[in-house]
Amino acid sequence: MSMTDPIADMLTRIRNACVSKHRRVDMPLSKMKVEIARILKETNFVQDYRVVETEEGRKVLRVILKYAAGGTPVIRELHRVSTPGLRKYVGVGEIPRVRNGLGVAILSTSQGLLSDKQARQRRTGGELLALVW
Repeated sequence: MSMTDPIADMLTRIRNACVSKHRRVDMPLSKMKVEIARILKETNFVQDYRVVETEEGRKVLRVILKYAAGGTPVIRELHRVSTPGLRKYVGVGEIPRVRNGLGVAILSTSQGLLSDKQARQRRTGGELLALVW
């Protein structure tokens, strides 16, 4: 069975693992998911990510989650904005500031996947994939 929105599935897996206080979460591999994990690592929302091969020979993306003192997850919210049924595009002047700069917006631009700060610096807009804080 094919999945209609693999990015939403990735964000849901991370959200559920954070609520359950798991150390890591595995998901099917794609280039887009690796880039999202890279942005989350660069903005210090996850500890690390890596590509791992399972016993069956399939490759999966393993995301190691990050927790603050006291065991509270660093990621409080993950929201999918643009969906396959309703795409949301923003110009450079419309890129949202997530939680007054404490969060990050992930955009798919012509220059690849970028965080909101990188997109503003490069003066480019694109598809608003997700909001994280």
